Amino acid sequence: MQIEETGLPGLKLLVPQRFGDARGFFSESWNRQRLLDHGIDLDFVQDNHSLSMQEGTLRGLHFQSPPHAQDKLVRCGRGALFDVAVDIRAGSPSYGTWFGVELTAENGRQLLVPAGFLHGFITRAPETEIIYKCTDYYAPDCDGAVAWDSCGIEWGFDGPLVLSDKDAAALSLAEFNSPFVFEDPA
Repeated sequence: MQIEETGLPGLKLLVPQRFGDARGFFSESWNRQRLLDHGIDLDFVQDNHSLSMQEGTLRGLHFQSPPHAQDKLVRCGRGALFDVAVDIRAGSPSYGTWFGVELTAENGRQLLVPAGFLHGFITRAPETEIIYKCTDYYAPDCDGAVAWDSCGIEWGFDGPLVLSDKDAAALSLAEFNSPFVFEDPA
């Protein structure tokens, strides 16, 4: 497994090795021991699978607050998406900074999004499937969102967007009071 730093503390890009032949490929998308060897110690308790039927479906920017904050490991099972994380840890030197990466079924990349980051994506192809692991269970009372268009993200899409009512009505980052605090790993 190749692990790349993104420039935002804690946010990492994971690229599993693929072994292919005429039938297709095999890839190990998660191996607890291999990640422990790289200092990543996460206990995933829930897997989620999302299907977006239309290109231009934008989901986010979402978070789950303490005491049920979640780390997420996100990948694309079918289609293509632009995946984004925004640092919202109060006191972080990169507060409000975003990172985005193209995740496709073909490239096999995964984004490891730690608690304290907003997460969202826009689909680049119809019938795009997202598969992601979480370190805590979904807790509706801790579920939150920040407006997708309030963080300066360059989504790279000019067509009409497909948004949920929740995402369309979310507060801007400027109005948001973060429940997360940056802890310097040094």
